Amino acid sequence: MLTFFLPLLASAVLTLLVLKSAGVHSHLSTDGDLSGPQKFHARPVPRIGGVGMYAALWLMVAWAHFRGEAGIARFGTGILLCGVPAFAFGLIEDLTKRVSPPVRLLATSVSAALGVAFLSAAITRTDIPGLDLLVSTGLGALLATIFAVAGVANAVNIVDGFNGLSTMCVSLMLMAIGYVAYEVHDRELLFWSVAGVGAILGFFVWNFPAGLIFLGDGGAYFLGFFLAELGIVLISRYEQVSPLFPLMVCIYPVFETVFSIYRRKFIRSVPPGLPDGIHLHSLIYRRVMRWASGQTDARHLTRRNSMTAPYLWALCTLSLIPALLFWDSSRMLAACIVLFGFVYVVIYWRIVRFRTPRWLAPHRRRRLFGGRSRRRLTARPTK
Repeated sequence: MLTFFLPLLASAVLTLLVLKSAGVHSHLSTDGDLSGPQKFHARPVPRIGGVGMYAALWLMVAWAHFRGEAGIARFGTGILLCGVPAFAFGLIEDLTKRVSPPVRLLATSVSAALGVAFLSAAITRTDIPGLDLLVSTGLGALLATIFAVAGVANAVNIVDGFNGLSTMCVSLMLMAIGYVAYEVHDRELLFWSVAGVGAILGFFVWNFPAGLIFLGDGGAYFLGFFLAELGIVLISRYEQVSPLFPLMVCIYPVFETVFSIYRRKFIRSVPPGLPDGIHLHSLIYRRVMRWASGQTDARHLTRRNSMTAPYLWALCTLSLIPALLFWDSSRMLAACIVLFGFVYVVIYWRIVRFRTPRWLAPHRRRRLFGGRSRRRLTARPTK
């Protein structure tokens, strides 16, 4: 229990300290840009929430040392040190706004390479014809691992658009990895999966629903790195775990990224790295939640922001259910990955064409029903 509650308490307290000291560092840490295509907050907010989580995980390293669990402490020290480039360059961007996306991706790639060297976190099998031949070589495994880790880190950063969105999704994904680690009796991976969830939820209480602090690039890149590393270590240690299991776990942010690249490059004919405001989560905010568009005060916009995330939590959960059911079957996971992509595209195109499914917009049914009721009442004369 302490593996969960200790990092939760530490992260919550440290994040609160960041909030209380905002007056000192707000000129560096505050996101005051309210006009960008991916900006949905109503007031300037600190964006260095990753600091509390990262520090809380270091506290868990000390806790593991104190309990005499040298293996767990050693693994935690390794993953946190390997994650320094990803976290540091993201944090520098949060403070200076001067670190370009390619540089941040390069830093995450360095973290991934360090993970291969010091954690043996390398993708050496994929169960995908042709790709297995590539990763059977040392260089191929290194390149595939760097590509996968950097991709997941960038994907988590992309879906970090609304209060509680990316953090709750990553928490659910870590729970899935922790479950399989429990099934294969790996105490190290189970410990760090649970500790990661605790550290994230300690930040979450200040981020959702009020949006008092943001995760920031430092937090998002580190969480993506942390998630990817645990998944890769899991499949590298246990052959009974399908190599497609980590991909199934992360398929929501990964497919969001791949689809966004396709949409920008081949449909809109713009650079794939150009930010835009038509990600799935952005469309849900603007169109599924459009019933709130008439209100512009900060309180109402924050509420609308936070009410967007649960839609994507549900989508994320849809990918985790088959991941937990078929974690040892590559065939079933491959079929579920294809099915998820199909469902995602159908939902996206329905919303983008203003044909939002009724089950996604229950408020519309309530409004229509209420409108008909009022018309009937006014049409009937009163005695």
